[in-house]
Amino acid sequence: MNKTSSKHNPFLRPGMTLTGKWHKKRYVIIRKLGNGAIGSVYLCEVGGRKAALKISDKGSSITMEVNVLKSLGKVQGKRLGPYLLDVDDWVSPTGEIYSFYVMEYIQGETLNEFMKQHGSEWLGVFMLQLLTDLEYLHQAGWVFGDLKVDNLIVTSSPSRIRWVDVGGTTQIGRSIKEYTEFYDRGYWGLGTRKADPSYDLFALVMVFLSVFYPKHFQKGPNPQATIFRKINDVKALHPYSSCLKKAIQGKYLTSKEMKQEISKIIYDLQKQPNSQQRKKQKNKPSILESIGFLIIALGYYLTSLLIP
Repeated sequence: MNKTSSKHNPFLRPGMTLTGKWHKKRYVIIRKLGNGAIGSVYLCEVGGRKAALKISDKGSSITMEVNVLKSLGKVQGKRLGPYLLDVDDWVSPTGEIYSFYVMEYIQGETLNEFMKQHGSEWLGVFMLQLLTDLEYLHQAGWVFGDLKVDNLIVTSSPSRIRWVDVGGTTQIGRSIKEYTEFYDRGYWGLGTRKADPSYDLFALVMVFLSVFYPKHFQKGPNPQATIFRKINDVKALHPYSSCLKKAIQGKYLTSKEMKQEISKIIYDLQKQPNSQQRKKQKNKPSILESIGFLIIALGYYLTSLLIP
């Protein structure tokens, strides 16, 4: 999955200007950002600001993604994905018609880059951030589907994980429409491809394993045992291992359940006597940052206790 055929996507060169058929807005292409299952995404400039433009000849699929972005923008006033700027068609010089939409360009670092620079003390905070966003998403009736490192980015001031591609988002109860094998429980033989919260929680575990195994790993004769062994082999994941394994086994019915347990683990870790020593290690967050995610962890933990 996620292999894009060039026939579905025009080749847009840096410096090209793309003008919408209906709204007449002009977008100057800067460079390609990547390919998805139904289209290509480009960094562009419009009105002096940068934006991300996704284009494809699959108009119905583009319309579906646009509807998802609109839905995510209404989830309890919480912005889960990039905000939508424009939707239009483009007629190529050879007469083909392509559909496109333009969204917020989210700048930041990849999760792997951030963790390499700032250290593993951010693991729990990012787990909580993702679980909180997934909780809102699932409550709204959606599953992210194609949750993977490539679809996440860490912004700064404050450090925050954001979703940058919602193309795989699927309504709960339907079949996952877009997935990447390493993050897909069906590929590992550990569940179906039916869209439910536990599908995303399995992928969340694989996201954090990808931080430590960027080249990924093979299934082996016993896929679940392979994943469990990989979790056990990463010291930074030890505090969370029981939760991660439960998610792999599909034992959580909701994101809230997993978030409550992760919150409790972080709360307990912050009370350990050697926590001050960990803060002083090289490449660890600053004292202010450490205090910041202590407050975040306490907030999540207390909230999880108060909400039935």
